[in-house]
Amino acid sequence: MLETLRKAFKIKDIRNRIFYTFIMLIVIRLGSQLPLPGVKGDVISDWFASQGADGLNFFNAITGGSFEQMSVFALNITPYITSSIIMQLLTIAIPKLEEMQKDGEDGRKKIAEITRYVTVALALIQSIAMAIGFGRGGYMDKFDALHVIMMVTTLTAGSAVLMWIGERITEKGVGNGISIVLTINIISRIPEDLMTLYNQFIKNAPNVGNAIIATLVILAVILVTVVFVIILQDGERKIPVQYSKKIQGRKQVGGQSSHIPLKVNTAGVIPIIFAQSILQFPVVIATIAGKGNGNGIGSKILHGMSQSYWCDPEQPVYSIGLLVYIILIIAFAYFYTSITFNPLEIANNMKNQGGFIPGIRPGKPTSDYLAKILNYIVFIGAVGLTIVAVIPIFFNGVFSADVSFGGTSIIIIVGVIIETLKQIESQMLVRYYKGFLND
Repeated sequence: MLETLRKAFKIKDIRNRIFYTFIMLIVIRLGSQLPLPGVKGDVISDWFASQGADGLNFFNAITGGSFEQMSVFALNITPYITSSIIMQLLTIAIPKLEEMQKDGEDGRKKIAEITRYVTVALALIQSIAMAIGFGRGGYMDKFDALHVIMMVTTLTAGSAVLMWIGERITEKGVGNGISIVLTINIISRIPEDLMTLYNQFIKNAPNVGNAIIATLVILAVILVTVVFVIILQDGERKIPVQYSKKIQGRKQVGGQSSHIPLKVNTAGVIPIIFAQSILQFPVVIATIAGKGNGNGIGSKILHGMSQSYWCDPEQPVYSIGLLVYIILIIAFAYFYTSITFNPLEIANNMKNQGGFIPGIRPGKPTSDYLAKILNYIVFIGAVGLTIVAVIPIFFNGVFSADVSFGGTSIIIIVGVIIETLKQIESQMLVRYYKGFLND
């Protein structure tokens, strides 16, 4: 990694791209500190702190603390993430969008444009809901039409600006713009979370021995999780493919060998985000509405859906929600993989190009073989995702380690860093070939 960055800084074009990305990240962090006009930021911060981890910590982590501070970037890029997921699902369900996606660069540009419009619409809906909720809760200076319009406009514009910055990083920076915006938000919260762990387990330890043990355990858990995520992200099964030889004119073409890379973690972090969204959405709504703190059956159901009550030795019944969470992760891993990887289409393309898997007949047998291998790999990836997601939940429940970053955050950080470094390496390779051709 360090060697890649060292070589990248020697190339002027890539160095400028890295510098441009760095400037955009500074703009993001500055915007995350700008207070939202017409809102009682201190009151909201105190209210947020009183809620603990009830469905809000992860949302606050992916917004880089902007939601807790109620800045102009409070919504951050969450509307864009939701919009992208919706568009991916609609691409499978709506034939017109599917044709558009297969229509090369022009089709992808049209889908990207539609995604932007959906993002703005979602940001508008979310900002209106927040404005009305905070206004009724007494968190605004004045709850009137002017202040509501001002808050809605600012939040929607802030989300749109971050979407624009992400696209500019993709175009003029190092690539993966939206992912980098999300990653810098999560990274910005890590120092505060590490300080929380330090104060809770090291600083207030009974003696030096316990402090040393706590330090080693914290470092070991973080290191093991990071290494496991790297292995999970890079793991893949290579299916060998052989192409038959063909005679074209007087030349013999084909005959080369290749492979189909099937990633172990095909769906990435999407299954965890889907599962968390389904379980945490009712909790977040109930929290903002001031509900769910009683002893009724509704409150107990909400507690079971909240990660802050899972793995608690004193209240084991709420850990049923953790089992539902695990089932949802595995189910969404299979679902998302099924809509992004079509074995039948891959098999038909191979057959049309004269390719075949050694020992497997072309056509449906190849499709069945790919589906069988894929189901096996997806299960391994889903189990790996579950382990990474459950580790921080276990420590939060058993040891009350209240931090906003966890397995999901680490998967995002590691995955984006790996992909960004690959982007930089590919840009260096393209520049090398361009220079070679020009010479």
